[in-house]
Amino acid sequence: MKPTDKFTDKAEVYAKYRPSYPHEYIEYLITEAGLNEDGIIADIGSGTGILSRQLIERGFTVIGVEPNDDMRSVAEQSLKLDSRFISIKATAESTSINDNSLDLVTVAQAFHWFDKKNFKLECQRILKQDAKVALVWNSRDGSSDINKESAEVCQKYCSNFKGFSGGIEETPVAYQQFFKDGKYDFKSFRNDLQFDFNGFLGRYLSASYSPKKTDKEYNLFIAALSNLFEKYSKNEKVIIPNNTRSYLGKV
Repeated sequence: MKPTDKFTDKAEVYAKYRPSYPHEYIEYLITEAGLNEDGIIADIGSGTGILSRQLIERGFTVIGVEPNDDMRSVAEQSLKLDSRFISIKATAESTSINDNSLDLVTVAQAFHWFDKKNFKLECQRILKQDAKVALVWNSRDGSSDINKESAEVCQKYCSNFKGFSGGIEETPVAYQQFFKDGKYDFKSFRNDLQFDFNGFLGRYLSASYSPKKTDKEYNLFIAALSNLFEKYSKNEKVIIPNNTRSYLGKV
């Protein structure tokens, strides 16, 4: 399956249960990227528009670049009334955006799907001189027991599981190769996630690697997650320790 197809049939659950990004991160991004009120941002791999919405709410024009029809249509429906959102069906490596036209490129939860060499070349083409690229993930805190056990569940029942966020979280060489001269600013913002039972299941079912209802592993996966929720929940809520991890630099 092509990376662009991995979230087909998952758009609704993705939009409903995937978290947004901390206010502190948005403020940091605006300041460190040197954005002005008339700034134009391309959100590459924009999915259902979670980060795009937060940037639009701060007054920026956002070009959402998303190849998956299901994900893109959810973003378009959600943001259709805002003239500052421009939706494009395209890939990260070939965006169709004009040369030297952007003040910032953002990539939320998506960099691990890209052809990184060709995406870097595309960023160099579409960004204004000295403009930056921001790579960001909402990442589970791997030191917590619930996240360790959920990884074991995913390893057991999800044949395509290669670690959360495609396993890229602990491979800094990818960022060193992507950013200019291997230099970038790394920041981490605490962003713990609280879910009820349906939200807890939904967060895992929104993952590209999670089984679908037609897969034989689906019921076993749900049962294992249900046991985890029962083990760690208090007052019918569970907290997933989570960090927003940001990489910002020139390319």
